[in-house]
Amino acid sequence: MRMESSATANAGAPDRQLALIRRGTVDILPADELVQKLREGRSLRVKFGADPSAPDLHLGHTVALNKLRQFQDLGHRVIFLIGDFTGMIGDPTGKSETRKPLTRAEVSANAETYQQQVFKVLDRSRTEVRFNSEWMDRMSAADVVRLCGHYTVARMLERDDFARRYAEQRSIGVHEFLYPLVQGYDSVALSADVEVGGTDQRFNLLVGRELQKAYGMVPQTIVTVPLLEGTDGVAKMSKSLGNAIGIADPPEDMFGKIMSISDAMMLRYYELLTQADVAEMRQKIVANSVHPMEVKKQLAEILVGRFHGESSARKESEKFEQRFQRRELPSELPTFDWTGDSSTTLALVDVVVATGMVKTKSEVRRLIQQGAVRVDGERITDIHCRLSPVRRSAVIQVGPRRAMAVNFGAEKKEGDFANRA
Repeated sequence: MRMESSATANAGAPDRQLALIRRGTVDILPADELVQKLREGRSLRVKFGADPSAPDLHLGHTVALNKLRQFQDLGHRVIFLIGDFTGMIGDPTGKSETRKPLTRAEVSANAETYQQQVFKVLDRSRTEVRFNSEWMDRMSAADVVRLCGHYTVARMLERDDFARRYAEQRSIGVHEFLYPLVQGYDSVALSADVEVGGTDQRFNLLVGRELQKAYGMVPQTIVTVPLLEGTDGVAKMSKSLGNAIGIADPPEDMFGKIMSISDAMMLRYYELLTQADVAEMRQKIVANSVHPMEVKKQLAEILVGRFHGESSARKESEKFEQRFQRRELPSELPTFDWTGDSSTTLALVDVVVATGMVKTKSEVRRLIQQGAVRVDGERITDIHCRLSPVRRSAVIQVGPRRAMAVNFGAEKKEGDFANRA
Protein backbone atom coordinates (compact mmCIF):
# COMPACT_ATOMS: atom_id res chain seq x y z
CA MET A 1 0.00 0.00 0.00
CA ARG A 2 2.87 2.35 0.80
CA MET A 3 4.35 1.86 -2.67
CA GLU A 4 1.02 2.67 -4.33
CA SER A 5 0.53 5.88 -2.33
CA SER A 6 4.05 6.97 -3.21
CA ALA A 7 3.46 6.25 -6.88
CA THR A 8 0.28 8.28 -6.84
CA ALA A 9 2.06 11.20 -5.24
CA ASN A 10 4.83 11.05 -7.81
CA ALA A 11 2.33 10.93 -10.67
CA GLY A 12 1.71 14.67 -10.31
CA ALA A 13 -0.96 17.07 -9.13
CA PRO A 14 -4.65 16.11 -9.43
CA ASP A 15 -5.17 18.60 -12.28
CA ARG A 16 -2.30 17.01 -14.22
CA GLN A 17 -3.67 13.54 -13.61
CA LEU A 18 -7.13 14.64 -14.74
CA ALA A 19 -5.69 16.09 -17.96
CA LEU A 20 -4.04 12.76 -18.75
CA ILE A 21 -7.15 10.78 -17.89
CA ARG A 22 -9.32 13.01 -20.12
CA ARG A 23 -7.44 12.05 -23.27
CA GLY A 24 -9.47 9.65 -25.38
CA THR A 25 -12.50 9.73 -23.09
CA VAL A 26 -16.09 10.71 -23.90
CA ASP A 27 -17.35 11.56 -20.40
CA ILE A 28 -16.10 11.82 -16.84
CA LEU A 29 -19.17 11.85 -14.60
CA PRO A 30 -18.83 13.96 -12.57
CA ALA A 31 -15.35 15.35 -13.18
CA ASP A 32 -15.25 17.39 -9.98
CA GLU A 33 -15.78 14.24 -7.91
CA LEU A 34 -12.80 12.60 -9.62
CA VAL A 35 -10.62 15.64 -8.84
CA GLN A 36 -11.71 15.44 -5.21
CA LYS A 37 -10.77 11.75 -5.06
CA LEU A 38 -7.41 12.44 -6.69
CA ARG A 39 -6.70 15.14 -4.11
CA GLU A 40 -7.01 12.55 -1.35
CA GLY A 41 -3.61 11.27 -2.48
CA ARG A 42 -4.51 7.60 -2.19
CA SER A 43 -4.49 4.75 -4.65
CA LEU A 44 -7.97 4.67 -6.19
CA ARG A 45 -9.79 1.43 -6.93
CA VAL A 46 -10.56 1.53 -10.66
CA LYS A 47 -13.04 -1.09 -11.83
CA PHE A 48 -13.51 -2.54 -15.29
CA GLY A 49 -15.87 -5.42 -16.01
CA ALA A 50 -15.77 -7.79 -18.96
CA ASP A 51 -18.19 -10.63 -19.60
CA PRO A 52 -16.33 -13.59 -21.16
CA SER A 53 -18.85 -13.91 -23.99
CA ALA A 54 -16.16 -14.84 -26.55
CA PRO A 55 -12.80 -16.59 -26.07
CA ASP A 56 -10.59 -13.76 -27.31
CA LEU A 57 -10.08 -10.07 -26.65
CA HIS A 58 -9.72 -7.70 -29.60
CA LEU A 59 -8.37 -4.19 -30.15
CA GLY A 60 -11.78 -2.75 -29.30
CA HIS A 61 -11.36 -4.04 -25.74
CA THR A 62 -7.94 -2.42 -25.47
CA VAL A 63 -9.39 1.10 -25.72
CA ALA A 64 -10.63 0.67 -22.15
CA LEU A 65 -7.60 -1.43 -21.15
CA ASN A 66 -5.28 1.38 -22.26
CA LYS A 67 -7.19 3.81 -20.06
CA LEU A 68 -6.87 1.37 -17.15
CA ARG A 69 -3.13 1.11 -17.75
CA GLN A 70 -2.95 4.89 -17.66
CA PHE A 71 -4.61 4.86 -14.24
CA GLN A 72 -2.03 2.27 -13.14
CA ASP A 73 0.85 4.41 -14.40
CA LEU A 74 -0.58 7.23 -12.26
CA GLY A 75 -0.33 4.93 -9.24
CA HIS A 76 -3.86 3.59 -8.97
CA ARG A 77 -5.06 -0.01 -8.68
CA VAL A 78 -7.20 -1.72 -11.32
CA ILE A 79 -9.82 -4.32 -10.50
CA PHE A 80 -10.34 -6.39 -13.64
CA LEU A 81 -13.71 -7.99 -13.02
CA ILE A 82 -14.58 -11.07 -15.05
CA GLY A 83 -18.36 -11.34 -15.20
CA ASP A 84 -18.67 -15.09 -14.98
CA PHE A 85 -22.08 -14.67 -13.31
CA THR A 86 -23.41 -11.88 -15.54
CA GLY A 87 -22.08 -13.76 -18.57
CA MET A 88 -24.68 -16.42 -17.87
CA ILE A 89 -27.42 -13.74 -17.96
CA GLY A 90 -26.22 -12.13 -21.18
CA ASP A 91 -25.73 -8.37 -21.54
CA PRO A 92 -28.88 -6.94 -23.22
CA THR A 93 -27.11 -3.68 -24.13
CA GLY A 94 -27.87 -2.74 -27.72
CA LYS A 95 -29.76 -5.97 -28.39
CA SER A 96 -33.09 -6.07 -30.21
CA GLU A 97 -34.04 -9.39 -28.67
CA THR A 98 -33.25 -11.54 -25.67
CA ARG A 99 -29.65 -12.70 -25.79
CA LYS A 100 -28.84 -16.39 -25.43
CA PRO A 101 -27.08 -16.89 -22.09
CA LEU A 102 -23.81 -18.82 -21.89
CA THR A 103 -23.33 -21.97 -19.87
CA ARG A 104 -21.06 -22.04 -16.83
CA ALA A 105 -18.56 -24.20 -18.79
CA GLU A 106 -18.46 -21.75 -21.72
CA VAL A 107 -17.97 -18.79 -19.40
CA SER A 108 -15.18 -20.56 -17.48
CA ALA A 109 -13.28 -21.48 -20.64
CA ASN A 110 -13.50 -17.93 -22.03
CA ALA A 111 -12.53 -16.42 -18.67
CA GLU A 112 -9.30 -18.42 -18.68
CA THR A 113 -8.20 -16.92 -22.01
CA TYR A 114 -9.16 -13.43 -20.80
CA GLN A 115 -6.75 -13.75 -17.90
CA GLN A 116 -3.97 -14.86 -20.25
CA GLN A 117 -4.50 -11.95 -22.64
CA VAL A 118 -5.31 -8.99 -20.39
CA PHE A 119 -1.77 -8.68 -19.06
CA LYS A 120 -0.53 -7.88 -22.54
CA VAL A 121 -1.79 -4.39 -21.61
CA LEU A 122 -2.19 -4.19 -17.83
CA ASP A 123 0.51 -4.21 -15.16
CA ARG A 124 0.04 -7.50 -13.32
CA SER A 125 1.45 -6.10 -10.06
CA ARG A 126 -1.24 -3.39 -9.96
CA THR A 127 -4.15 -5.54 -11.11
CA GLU A 128 -6.65 -7.40 -8.97
CA VAL A 129 -8.56 -10.06 -10.95
CA ARG A 130 -11.99 -10.86 -9.50
CA PHE A 131 -15.07 -12.84 -10.53
CA ASN A 132 -18.57 -11.62 -9.69
CA SER A 133 -19.68 -15.16 -8.90
CA GLU A 134 -17.68 -14.68 -5.68
CA TRP A 135 -20.56 -12.70 -4.17
CA MET A 136 -23.48 -13.43 -6.49
CA ASP A 137 -23.35 -17.20 -5.90
CA ARG A 138 -23.67 -16.51 -2.17
CA MET A 139 -26.68 -14.20 -2.47
CA SER A 140 -29.96 -15.64 -1.23
CA ALA A 141 -33.31 -15.09 -2.92
CA ALA A 142 -34.09 -12.52 -0.21
CA ASP A 143 -30.85 -10.66 -1.03
CA VAL A 144 -31.80 -10.54 -4.71
CA VAL A 145 -35.28 -9.22 -3.87
CA ARG A 146 -33.73 -6.46 -1.72
CA LEU A 147 -31.35 -5.61 -4.56
CA CYS A 148 -34.26 -5.32 -7.02
CA GLY A 149 -36.05 -3.05 -4.55
CA HIS A 150 -33.45 -0.32 -5.14
CA TYR A 151 -34.54 0.27 -8.77
CA THR A 152 -37.83 0.71 -10.61
CA VAL A 153 -39.17 -0.68 -13.87
CA ALA A 154 -39.73 2.90 -15.04
CA ARG A 155 -36.04 3.65 -14.60
CA MET A 156 -35.11 0.46 -16.46
CA LEU A 157 -37.31 1.46 -19.38
CA GLU A 158 -35.31 4.67 -19.73
CA ARG A 159 -32.67 2.56 -21.43
CA ASP A 160 -32.90 3.03 -25.19
CA ASP A 161 -32.78 -0.67 -26.03
CA PHE A 162 -35.40 -1.64 -23.44
CA ALA A 163 -37.63 1.29 -24.42
CA ARG A 164 -37.39 0.40 -28.11
CA ARG A 165 -38.16 -3.26 -27.55
CA TYR A 166 -41.09 -2.37 -25.28
CA ALA A 167 -42.52 0.05 -27.86
CA GLU A 168 -42.13 -2.59 -30.60
CA GLN A 169 -43.77 -5.21 -28.33
CA ARG A 170 -40.63 -7.36 -28.42
CA SER A 171 -40.08 -9.62 -25.46
CA ILE A 172 -37.95 -8.47 -22.52
CA GLY A 173 -37.01 -11.17 -20.06
CA VAL A 174 -37.25 -10.30 -16.37
CA HIS A 175 -33.74 -11.70 -15.97
CA GLU A 176 -32.48 -9.00 -18.37
CA PHE A 177 -33.46 -6.34 -15.82
CA LEU A 178 -31.15 -8.14 -13.41
CA TYR A 179 -28.09 -7.52 -15.61
CA PRO A 180 -27.59 -3.79 -14.88
CA LEU A 181 -28.47 -4.41 -11.23
CA VAL A 182 -25.85 -7.13 -10.85
CA GLN A 183 -23.26 -5.05 -12.73
CA GLY A 184 -24.07 -2.14 -10.44
CA TYR A 185 -23.87 -4.31 -7.33
CA ASP A 186 -20.38 -5.40 -8.41
CA SER A 187 -19.29 -1.82 -7.69
CA VAL A 188 -20.77 -2.14 -4.21
CA ALA A 189 -19.00 -5.44 -3.56
CA LEU A 190 -15.67 -4.08 -4.80
CA SER A 191 -15.91 -0.61 -3.22
CA ALA A 192 -15.05 0.92 -6.58
CA ASP A 193 -13.91 4.55 -6.67
CA VAL A 194 -13.96 4.75 -10.46
CA GLU A 195 -15.50 2.57 -13.17
CA VAL A 196 -14.31 2.60 -16.78
CA GLY A 197 -16.50 1.38 -19.64
CA GLY A 198 -17.56 1.96 -23.22
CA THR A 199 -20.20 4.56 -24.07
CA ASP A 200 -22.72 1.74 -24.58
CA GLN A 201 -22.36 0.89 -20.87
CA ARG A 202 -23.27 4.36 -19.59
CA PHE A 203 -26.66 3.31 -18.20
CA ASN A 204 -25.21 0.30 -16.37
CA LEU A 205 -22.38 2.41 -14.92
CA LEU A 206 -24.89 4.95 -13.60
CA VAL A 207 -26.82 2.13 -11.93
CA GLY A 208 -23.62 1.34 -10.06
CA ARG A 209 -23.51 4.90 -8.71
CA GLU A 210 -27.13 4.69 -7.55
CA LEU A 211 -26.67 1.36 -5.82
CA GLN A 212 -23.54 2.53 -4.01
CA LYS A 213 -25.57 5.47 -2.68
CA ALA A 214 -28.35 3.08 -1.61
CA TYR A 215 -25.80 0.97 0.29
CA GLY A 216 -24.37 4.02 2.06
CA MET A 217 -21.18 4.33 0.01
CA VAL A 218 -19.47 7.20 -1.79
CA PRO A 219 -20.59 6.78 -5.44
CA GLN A 220 -18.05 5.86 -8.08
CA THR A 221 -16.94 8.28 -10.77
CA ILE A 222 -17.69 7.10 -14.30
CA VAL A 223 -15.18 7.30 -17.15
CA THR A 224 -16.55 6.33 -20.57
CA VAL A 225 -14.39 5.66 -23.62
CA PRO A 226 -15.40 5.50 -27.31
CA LEU A 227 -16.34 2.31 -29.08
CA LEU A 228 -13.77 1.36 -31.70
CA GLU A 229 -15.10 0.57 -35.16
CA GLY A 230 -13.91 -2.64 -36.80
CA THR A 231 -11.96 -3.11 -40.01
CA ASP A 232 -15.10 -2.28 -42.03
CA GLY A 233 -15.01 1.23 -40.56
CA VAL A 234 -18.72 1.12 -39.76
CA ALA A 235 -19.84 -1.27 -37.03
CA LYS A 236 -18.42 -1.64 -33.52
CA MET A 237 -15.53 -4.08 -33.55
CA SER A 238 -16.92 -7.54 -32.88
CA LYS A 239 -15.80 -11.11 -33.44
CA SER A 240 -19.35 -12.06 -34.42
CA LEU A 241 -19.39 -9.40 -37.17
CA GLY A 242 -16.07 -10.59 -38.59
CA ASN A 243 -14.53 -7.11 -38.39
CA ALA A 244 -12.31 -7.65 -35.35
CA ILE A 245 -8.54 -7.66 -34.92
CA GLY A 246 -7.83 -10.05 -32.07
CA ILE A 247 -4.90 -9.32 -29.77
CA ALA A 248 -4.06 -13.04 -30.02
CA ASP A 249 -4.17 -12.99 -33.83
CA PRO A 250 -0.90 -14.18 -35.44
CA PRO A 251 1.46 -11.25 -36.22
CA GLU A 252 0.97 -11.60 -39.98
CA ASP A 253 -2.82 -11.53 -39.70
CA MET A 254 -2.79 -8.58 -37.30
CA PHE A 255 -0.42 -6.60 -39.52
CA GLY A 256 -2.43 -7.34 -42.65
CA LYS A 257 -5.78 -6.45 -41.07
CA ILE A 258 -4.43 -3.13 -39.82
CA MET A 259 -3.08 -2.33 -43.27
CA SER A 260 -6.54 -3.05 -44.72
CA ILE A 261 -8.34 -0.27 -42.80
CA SER A 262 -9.14 3.07 -44.43
CA ASP A 263 -6.95 6.14 -43.98
CA ALA A 264 -9.70 7.83 -41.94
CA MET A 265 -9.97 4.84 -39.60
CA MET A 266 -6.19 4.73 -39.32
CA LEU A 267 -6.19 8.12 -37.60
CA ARG A 268 -8.97 7.02 -35.25
CA TYR A 269 -6.99 3.89 -34.35
CA TYR A 270 -3.98 6.10 -33.62
CA GLU A 271 -6.09 8.30 -31.37
CA LEU A 272 -7.69 5.49 -29.37
CA LEU A 273 -4.89 2.90 -29.33
CA THR A 274 -1.64 4.90 -29.16
CA GLN A 275 -0.12 7.97 -27.55
CA ALA A 276 0.77 9.58 -30.90
CA ASP A 277 0.01 13.24 -31.68
CA VAL A 278 -2.86 12.68 -34.10
CA ALA A 279 -3.34 16.37 -34.97
CA GLU A 280 0.29 16.68 -36.05
CA MET A 281 0.05 13.45 -38.05
CA ARG A 282 -3.10 14.65 -39.82
CA GLN A 283 -1.39 17.91 -40.78
CA LYS A 284 1.56 16.02 -42.30
CA ILE A 285 -0.76 13.85 -44.37
CA VAL A 286 -2.73 16.88 -45.62
CA ALA A 287 0.53 18.66 -46.48
CA ASN A 288 1.74 15.54 -48.36
CA SER A 289 4.92 15.50 -46.27
CA VAL A 290 4.27 11.85 -45.44
CA HIS A 291 2.40 9.15 -47.37
CA PRO A 292 -0.63 7.64 -45.58
CA MET A 293 0.72 4.15 -46.36
CA GLU A 294 3.84 4.85 -44.31
CA VAL A 295 1.76 6.20 -41.43
CA LYS A 296 -0.42 3.10 -41.51
CA LYS A 297 2.64 0.83 -41.54
CA GLN A 298 3.91 2.62 -38.46
CA LEU A 299 0.55 1.98 -36.74
CA ALA A 300 0.74 -1.71 -37.65
CA GLU A 301 4.29 -1.90 -36.31
CA ILE A 302 3.26 -0.25 -33.02
CA LEU A 303 0.33 -2.59 -32.42
CA VAL A 304 2.03 -5.80 -33.57
CA GLY A 305 5.05 -4.84 -31.49
CA ARG A 306 2.87 -4.28 -28.43
CA PHE A 307 1.31 -7.74 -28.57
CA HIS A 308 3.99 -9.83 -30.28
CA GLY A 309 7.28 -8.01 -29.76
CA GLU A 310 9.29 -5.54 -31.82
CA SER A 311 11.15 -8.23 -33.77
CA SER A 312 7.85 -9.68 -35.04
CA ALA A 313 6.69 -6.18 -35.97
CA ARG A 314 9.84 -5.51 -38.00
CA LYS A 315 9.57 -8.89 -39.70
CA GLU A 316 5.97 -8.31 -40.76
CA SER A 317 6.78 -4.80 -41.96
CA GLU A 318 9.59 -6.14 -44.14
CA LYS A 319 7.33 -8.90 -45.50
CA PHE A 320 4.66 -6.36 -46.33
CA GLU A 321 7.12 -4.16 -48.21
CA GLN A 322 8.49 -7.15 -50.08
CA ARG A 323 5.15 -8.55 -51.12
CA PHE A 324 2.95 -5.51 -51.67
CA GLN A 325 5.06 -2.39 -51.99
CA ARG A 326 7.82 -3.87 -54.14
CA ARG A 327 5.44 -6.41 -55.73
CA GLU A 328 7.71 -9.28 -54.64
CA LEU A 329 6.84 -12.55 -52.91
CA PRO A 330 8.65 -14.12 -49.95
CA SER A 331 11.07 -16.93 -50.69
CA GLU A 332 8.89 -19.38 -48.75
CA LEU A 333 5.20 -19.75 -49.59
CA PRO A 334 2.65 -22.27 -48.37
CA THR A 335 2.18 -24.96 -51.02
CA PHE A 336 -0.80 -26.89 -52.32
CA ASP A 337 -0.62 -30.09 -54.36
CA TRP A 338 -3.39 -30.42 -56.94
CA THR A 339 -4.69 -34.00 -56.78
CA GLY A 340 -7.62 -33.67 -59.18
CA ASP A 341 -7.74 -34.49 -62.86
CA SER A 342 -5.09 -32.51 -64.74
CA SER A 343 -5.59 -34.09 -68.16
CA THR A 344 -7.56 -31.11 -69.38
CA THR A 345 -7.48 -27.37 -68.76
CA LEU A 346 -8.29 -26.38 -65.18
CA ALA A 347 -10.68 -23.59 -64.28
CA LEU A 348 -8.85 -21.04 -62.13
CA VAL A 349 -11.92 -20.65 -59.89
CA ASP A 350 -11.81 -24.40 -59.13
CA VAL A 351 -8.11 -24.30 -58.27
CA VAL A 352 -8.48 -21.29 -55.94
CA VAL A 353 -11.39 -22.92 -54.07
CA ALA A 354 -9.44 -26.19 -53.77
CA THR A 355 -6.54 -24.36 -52.08
CA GLY A 356 -8.88 -23.09 -49.38
CA MET A 357 -7.89 -19.44 -49.88
CA VAL A 358 -11.50 -18.67 -50.91
CA LYS A 359 -14.54 -20.72 -49.90
CA THR A 360 -16.85 -20.42 -52.92
CA LYS A 361 -16.58 -20.10 -56.67
CA SER A 362 -18.88 -17.09 -56.69
CA GLU A 363 -16.53 -15.31 -54.29
CA VAL A 364 -13.53 -16.13 -56.54
CA ARG A 365 -15.35 -14.70 -59.56
CA ARG A 366 -16.17 -11.54 -57.63
CA LEU A 367 -12.51 -11.15 -56.61
CA ILE A 368 -11.34 -11.68 -60.21
CA GLN A 369 -13.75 -8.99 -61.41
CA GLN A 370 -12.29 -6.67 -58.76
CA GLY A 371 -8.76 -7.38 -60.00
CA ALA A 372 -7.76 -9.04 -56.75
CA VAL A 373 -6.43 -12.33 -58.21
CA ARG A 374 -2.98 -12.81 -59.76
CA VAL A 375 -1.27 -15.84 -61.28
CA ASP A 376 2.55 -15.63 -61.35
CA GLY A 377 2.23 -11.89 -60.82
CA GLU A 378 -0.21 -11.33 -63.70
CA ARG A 379 -3.55 -9.78 -62.76
CA ILE A 380 -6.47 -11.93 -63.95
CA THR A 381 -9.54 -10.17 -65.34
CA ASP A 382 -11.43 -13.07 -66.95
CA ILE A 383 -13.64 -15.14 -64.64
CA HIS A 384 -13.37 -18.02 -67.18
CA CYS A 385 -9.57 -18.15 -66.99
CA ARG A 386 -8.18 -21.70 -67.28
CA LEU A 387 -4.77 -23.20 -66.56
CA SER A 388 -3.15 -25.54 -69.10
CA PRO A 389 -2.63 -29.24 -68.16
CA VAL A 390 1.05 -28.96 -69.11
CA ARG A 391 1.57 -26.42 -66.34
CA ARG A 392 3.83 -27.64 -63.54
CA SER A 393 3.19 -24.96 -60.90
CA ALA A 394 1.85 -21.46 -60.33
CA VAL A 395 1.91 -18.85 -57.62
CA ILE A 396 -1.64 -17.69 -57.03
CA GLN A 397 -2.34 -14.50 -55.06
CA VAL A 398 -5.77 -13.58 -53.73
CA GLY A 399 -6.11 -10.10 -52.32
CA PRO A 400 -3.34 -8.38 -50.36
CA ARG A 401 -2.63 -11.12 -47.79
CA ARG A 402 -3.11 -14.54 -49.38
CA ALA A 403 -0.66 -16.31 -51.67
CA MET A 404 0.08 -19.97 -52.35
CA ALA A 405 2.33 -22.03 -54.61
CA VAL A 406 0.20 -24.65 -56.39
CA ASN A 407 1.91 -27.78 -57.75
CA PHE A 408 0.26 -29.54 -60.69
CA GLY A 409 2.96 -32.16 -61.27
CA ALA A 410 3.31 -31.74 -65.05
CA GLU A 411 6.28 -30.27 -66.87
CA LYS A 412 5.87 -26.51 -67.22
CA LYS A 413 6.27 -24.98 -70.70
CA GLU A 414 6.41 -21.43 -71.96
CA GLY A 415 3.09 -19.95 -72.91
CA ASP A 416 1.08 -22.46 -70.91
CA PHE A 417 -1.14 -19.83 -69.35
CA ALA A 418 -4.39 -18.74 -70.99
CA ASN A 419 -6.34 -15.75 -69.74
CA ARG A 420 -9.41 -16.71 -71.74
CA ALA A 421 -11.79 -19.67 -71.89
